[in-house]
Amino acid sequence: MPTNNSELQIKAQRILDAIAFTPFEQCQPLSREFANIPARPGIYPMRHKTDGLLYIGKTKSLRGRFSAGNKAFLWAWLDKYSHEDVRIAMQLISYWENPALLLELEAIILRATEPPYNVQIPAER
Repeated sequence: MPTNNSELQIKAQRILDAIAFTPFEQCQPLSREFANIPARPGIYPMRHKTDGLLYIGKTKSLRGRFSAGNKAFLWAWLDKYSHEDVRIAMQLISYWENPALLLELEAIILRATEPPYNVQIPAER
C-alpha cells in the first residue's frame, strides 16, 4: 500500500498506464447483469471506442456499482453513444480500507485525464 506522495504518484501512474494500454476489446462490455464484473473494490474507467475516457470512478464493489446503475451510462445514452462502443476498464484496488488514500489516488488520475463526464475534478492539495 502506498505510504507517501511519491508512492501514490507511482501507483496512480501504473493505473493510468493500465487504463491507457488495455485494448478496448479487452475491456468489459456492457450488459444487464454485469455477472463478469467482480464484486471487489476498484477504479472503473468508462471508455468509448474512439473518444477515449468518458468517466472514472471508484467503488467498494465493482459489480454492485454497475448493477445499481451509474450516471455515466445515462450521460452516454443521452449523448447517443452506442452500447457497443462503451466499455468498462476495471482496475482492482487492494487497499479500500484507507478511503483517504483512495480519494487521493482517484484525484491524481482525474487531474491527469480530465474525463468529460466527471463533473468535478478535485484540486491538487
